[in-house]
Amino acid sequence: MNILRTAVGLAALACVVLAPIGSGAQPAKRNDQASEKLGMRLSLQCYTFRALTFFDTVDEAAHMGVKYLEIYPGQKIRSGSDDVMNWKMSADNIAAIKKKLKDAGGLKLIGYGVDGIPADEPTARKMFEWAKDMGIKVLITETVPAEMHDKLCAEFNIRMALHNHPSSWPPDDILKACAGHVKLIGSCSDTGHWMRRNLKPVEQLQKLQGRVEHLHFKDLNQYGGGDDLPWGTGQGDARGMLAELKRQGYHGYLSMEYEVGTVQELESNLPKCIAFFDQTLTELAHSKK
Repeated sequence: MNILRTAVGLAALACVVLAPIGSGAQPAKRNDQASEKLGMRLSLQCYTFRALTFFDTVDEAAHMGVKYLEIYPGQKIRSGSDDVMNWKMSADNIAAIKKKLKDAGGLKLIGYGVDGIPADEPTARKMFEWAKDMGIKVLITETVPAEMHDKLCAEFNIRMALHNHPSSWPPDDILKACAGHVKLIGSCSDTGHWMRRNLKPVEQLQKLQGRVEHLHFKDLNQYGGGDDLPWGTGQGDARGMLAELKRQGYHGYLSMEYEVGTVQELESNLPKCIAFFDQTLTELAHSKK
């Protein structure tokens, strides 16, 4: 391993090693200048911390130096209430969520899903209006795109990203479904689920060029199944994926998402993913390739 790269990696990791939440320690300080320069921004899929409330997840993200969040339907909003996150939430909950994000340092919501998009335009329009009000840039779904979605995506400048589970929406099906639709409709590329389907992520990103709208970025310990590992330590070629996205000129978000792990394990592993991401994008930003 290159000694300079090792030193850079250790320095980056040192910047995101965190004390436990509630310890009084300051939030991690990240160098995400390369990420912002390249337009490839790191977000957190809140499903990762589904054992916690959304408000607690915001605290976790802020503590790690993550500025962007992808929310999902069903997470309890805060302690002492049974209200959950979804696009039909009350005005009071919307106001409370916006205040929480502001108080936590100005975190931004950028994605919502996985959830269905209504089939009728009046109801779908309400969903898009809610998303715009929340600042959301991409709706993650498994809904088959229709002409009505073209109209709404273009009007609101919101992306519609088809999410693949291991048994749904392989890249070839996404390309067929998106043919003839606006370029705001494409793939939410879940690289871990590709691996569970025995598909190599770099090859699938190459196939989907021009239709990658969002990512659930993962690195697993094996193909055909497996569990999440800190990025760069698994079999998915995380660096190769980031390099391919840079080659394509991808501008959008890559959500960290873990399928397994206790809160304590996540607090240990996610900072390693962040360090890898920041270090790799710094290197890619200075590379001519």
